[in-house]
Amino acid sequence: MGVLVLNAGYEPLHTVSLPHAIRMLVRQVAVVHESHGPDLGVFPRPKVVRLLRYVVMKWRYSGPPRWSRSGVLRRDRHTCAYCGRQATTVDHITPVSRGGARTSWLNTVAACGGSARSCNARKADRTPAEAGLTLRFPPRVPRWEELHPLAGLST
Repeated sequence: MGVLVLNAGYEPLHTVSLPHAIRMLVRQVAVVHESHGPDLGVFPRPKVVRLLRYVVMKWRYSGPPRWSRSGVLRRDRHTCAYCGRQATTVDHITPVSRGGARTSWLNTVAACGGSARSCNARKADRTPAEAGLTLRFPPRVPRWEELHPLAGLST
């Protein structure tokens, strides 16, 4: 798990690796906001760092988030869109081989997978209707806040 970076106004920006966070502390562009574990020399092991200067984030909110597999799983709360069990994979509603978009928020949902009886295996290269499956919730483009790894946690 990475280190959460907060803007000077305490809103989450992104996560960085532990070495990157330590470099930020050494350069004095951030301070440790929350720590855990044993100290790393002169610094506590950071869990959350806060920037000392405010960074304008207009670029981040100028459009929707980019599609990602982990983003689809997070958006759907790791819940299979077909049966409601725990989802471990992503399914294309309209298969790519049948003209569906490869990386689209509106053509992908979280699905259970890993066994021959999973919804992803059952659906295979068919549409949900052809496989006898129905979506429990429609796919949608998520908000930026939903995709943040620590969304909803107070800092």
